Amino acid sequence: MRRHLSAGWCRVVAATRRLRLPGDGERGGNPVELAVALPAVLVMLFASIQVAVVFVARSTALNAAQSAVNAQRLHQAPPGTGEDRAVKFLQAAGDWLVDWDDPGPSCTVTATDVTCTVTGRSLSVVPGVSFSVRQTAHGTVERWTAP
Repeated sequence: MRRHLSAGWCRVVAATRRLRLPGDGERGGNPVELAVALPAVLVMLFASIQVAVVFVARSTALNAAQSAVNAQRLHQAPPGTGEDRAVKFLQAAGDWLVDWDDPGPSCTVTATDVTCTVTGRSLSVVPGVSFSVRQTAHGTVERWTAP
């Protein structure tokens, strides 16, 4: 009985070995395909991370500019209050926006309006890639008016 089972087993193994499946001539193709596709996948991954970092840097710059406008537009705010508030915000925000202190935040104040601008560069995830960021916020100055 044992001999009969082993002989039958050998016939099954021999029959499956002779069977040619689709793609049998391309054995080892998967590692080659992976080696070709992996660099493209990595480039797309790092590019998407860099895009996200640029948006976070833009958001940081805009929030700093809005904070500066809110501080400078208060009734009888001393000159430089907006710039000081933006500097404090950017120091607490982390390194998403780099080189923001080179020109520094600037505010232009007229009798009725305040405009603050924050410039810098986004943090670089991909070496050698740098995106400049410039965000401006605008507001009206609080003042007493006659009815």
